[in-house]
Amino acid sequence: MSIEVTTLPNGLRIVTDIVPSVESVAIGVWVDVGTRFENLAHNGAAHMVEHMLFKGTKTRNALEIVQVIENVGGHMNAYTSREMTSYHVHLLKDDLPLALDVLADIVQNSTMPEEEIERERGVILQEIGMCTDTPDDVIFDHYFETAYPNQALGAPILGRTNIIESMQRDTLMNYVAQFYSAGRLVICASGNFDKDELLAGIEKNFNNLPIDQTHEKIAGIYEGGEHRENRDLEQSHIVLGFQGISQNDDAYYSAQVLASALGGGMSSRLFQEVREKRGLVYSIYSFHSAYSDDGQFAIYAGTGPDKLPELIPVVCDEILGVGQSLTENELERAKAQLRSSTLIAREYMMNRADQHAKSMILRGKLQPVEKIIQSINAVTLDDIGSVSQQIFASKPTLAALGPLDHLESYDTLQSRLAG
Repeated sequence: MSIEVTTLPNGLRIVTDIVPSVESVAIGVWVDVGTRFENLAHNGAAHMVEHMLFKGTKTRNALEIVQVIENVGGHMNAYTSREMTSYHVHLLKDDLPLALDVLADIVQNSTMPEEEIERERGVILQEIGMCTDTPDDVIFDHYFETAYPNQALGAPILGRTNIIESMQRDTLMNYVAQFYSAGRLVICASGNFDKDELLAGIEKNFNNLPIDQTHEKIAGIYEGGEHRENRDLEQSHIVLGFQGISQNDDAYYSAQVLASALGGGMSSRLFQEVREKRGLVYSIYSFHSAYSDDGQFAIYAGTGPDKLPELIPVVCDEILGVGQSLTENELERAKAQLRSSTLIAREYMMNRADQHAKSMILRGKLQPVEKIIQSINAVTLDDIGSVSQQIFASKPTLAALGPLDHLESYDTLQSRLAG
């Protein structure tokens, strides 16, 4: 059976992806709201709401919410990103009605008791502290804040300590009332289930959602620049990036292939030149992270401070050269990696559901896997040249953490990238 989208009269979208050969079903609620929709004064609200929906409803306490799923061998989890929030369950097919009941309960009936807010506040502050103490985590917060300064799109997903310390219950409850409406929800199920029974169960359970409100998505304004933080560490951590391509841009898959060819694996240019040939790093990779209306193309490297004078010029040379000198073999290898990762991910029901839901939220429509593979296969060397020229012509963003005495100035870096 093909993958289908059903839209209920209230605007709730349901994606059904039936896979008869498995014994389980992955189902979740994806909400079209994330960090970028926050008022900066309430940074961290999206993530804190995600935590709090597990902390009690009108009929279940926090333990009962997770216990009822784990009692049947299921797994329940959630995540918050810059553009969406997800609550999802993976369990055996016969237990699907239970998953629907629990998901509907936490999304519609969360009570957020004050004592649970205080307890979870401490948990989130610990999470922020753990991130701050992990250089190759916190460096990305610095990077995004520098790429999109004073904007919710660049704000840390976990929130800021001083804001989390003072976050009030009314702020969290109002956030749910504003954003967790039917028109902003996508329910996606992948696995072995009966479509008609699922749709009937959703209509029965999801009947108390807030009324839709109009919310304008504020466009991200990429600025670039630098952030340096000298810290007494063994390694220097560097993220060097540029404005990328949005999910809805025709060049999206060209940017994905470029990221794979430049630094997507052990055979990539950066890994081979920087680590294998020169021994300058233990870890180096590139990635392209796309939003509905913008994107980020970046390179991460962790290196000894004394290697910085050699590392930066080599990385810049690879950036400047990849668009013109990438070979047909390198192109085909990068495309093969993307095809493989796309298809292998679909063997896991939760990944399938997540992929469909993200497509609905970021693109407004399903993207069949056949179309994804066609788009990857269609990328040419000319496309790589064009997209690399577009991306690397943008103002660079540099985030650096650790011993930085040997890191060249931003102006020198910018001049180097100008060729």
